Amino acid sequence: MSAPFWIIHLPTRLTTLDDATALAVALRDSLGHLTTIDFGETTLSEEDVQFLRHRVWCDTPLDNGVRCHRPTEHRGQCGGFHDAA
Repeated sequence: MSAPFWIIHLPTRLTTLDDATALAVALRDSLGHLTTIDFGETTLSEEDVQFLRHRVWCDTPLDNGVRCHRPTEHRGQCGGFHDAA
């Protein structure tokens, strides 16, 4: 049996979903090289409504072993990090 993974809950002073999403994108862009962080599973929630989470990325598995890095509910085909737009 493997050890459990840990989740880091990182409160912010941001007041809109768009601003929180922009921060999540900036964190992925700057720390995406770290294999210890699973950015595909990133979710956002309001401070007092943490049971209602908003996914940031699609994260669908792709044929080449990576996951889709496009936003949740994107239009068109899934794509990897360099395809994301």
